Amino acid sequence: MHKDGASRGPIRPAALDDLDELLRLNAQWEHVTSFLDHDALAHLHANAAYHRVVEMDSRVVGFLLALAPGVAYESPNYRWFDARSDGFLYIDRIIVDRECQRAGLGEALYDDLIAFARQRGVGRLVCEVDMEPHNVASDVFHARRGFLEVGTQRIEGGKRVSLRELAI
Repeated sequence: MHKDGASRGPIRPAALDDLDELLRLNAQWEHVTSFLDHDALAHLHANAAYHRVVEMDSRVVGFLLALAPGVAYESPNYRWFDARSDGFLYIDRIIVDRECQRAGLGEALYDDLIAFARQRGVGRLVCEVDMEPHNVASDVFHARRGFLEVGTQRIEGGKRVSLRELAI
């Protein structure tokens, strides 16, 4: 239950009808993820191995989108993993509404993703965490979940990221 008494609803597959709401949520966190327009999100949705939303009181308040190897996606972080290995799900973004932070929604989405990956025999989750500038919340969250650094790289005008993986 959320601190204001709201209850978490189901985690369900994202639908095309959700995209406008997901863009609104993404816009809250563009400073630590990246800008998405409708076409870019529709492309990611169509190519996602995993794209689910979480609801609270019948309202979409978060989502997680992950890609398998071999997708036509120009993210330098995704390409780093895709060039080096297979058998992974790349967490492109996890977004939780600012108003619903600390309600366990990120944990619930990650738990659901892990169950999804295990059911399909996928042995690793991979992601990046911004280190310069430092996204402390993401760093702490991923460290607590057991993600280990497997590389680093500089992107987009000097931003440095920690490339991480979790064996599951």
